[in-house]
Amino acid sequence: MRAPSASDAPSAGGPDAVLVLRDVTRSFDGQPAVRPLSLDVPRGQTTVLLGESGSGKSTLLRLMAGLLAPDSGEILLEGVPVTVESGPALRQRMGFALQSGGLFPHLTAADNVTLLARALKKPTESIARRLEELAGLVQLEPAVLRRWPLELSGGQRQRVSLMRALILRPAVVLLDEPLGALDPVTRGELQHELKRVFDALGTTAVLVTHDLEEAAVLGHRVALMHEGTLVQVGTMDDLAAHPADPWVERFLASWRGGPAR
Repeated sequence: MRAPSASDAPSAGGPDAVLVLRDVTRSFDGQPAVRPLSLDVPRGQTTVLLGESGSGKSTLLRLMAGLLAPDSGEILLEGVPVTVESGPALRQRMGFALQSGGLFPHLTAADNVTLLARALKKPTESIARRLEELAGLVQLEPAVLRRWPLELSGGQRQRVSLMRALILRPAVVLLDEPLGALDPVTRGELQHELKRVFDALGTTAVLVTHDLEEAAVLGHRVALMHEGTLVQVGTMDDLAAHPADPWVERFLASWRGGPAR
């Protein structure tokens, strides 16, 4: 496989980039998980980290969140370096949604959504307004918010998790396979629901997935990873029409509906 060229990915540090990664690397026990990699995350768009299992996409997301420190390189959130030390404060400006939903079972749905806002002593009235706004956006009835997580369907849990990620109006939302545990019908519905909510709010998001259809529905841009390397960046249509190399063409063949030519 050839190394990605400058034409495959925009230079890091554009004026509308919320997150900027410059020459970031990370290894575990001497094995590279993320090789030298630079990437912008543009404001108001969803950037999808797409690739096979083990390609480094979830590691890259954890680096963006400051949960892991890069071995080399730099990560900036709106110009501020993201480090393990700065991470706890910066994570108040990040929203998170996980595959399982990650809800606390001893809290109602509403209390799960508002937990961080209450911990930060945000005004009660503003929390209530934001809760009502987000419930309307994700189409959850007030009665649902009074239920415990175990009383919710998978789709409802993911909607609650999304509300929690958005409650503080974060600079960026980080999503790690957020719909991976759902059945295909619910997953398809929530893909379009996520897109509608993000478009309505102008959300900046980074989403990890191995699902090509999900990347096509949600991604303004797709960052395709393979063996820790950023292979190609563009829309799904761009990648399908102009694959950077034979591996990209093979990977995208199933989405195009047939074997690579």
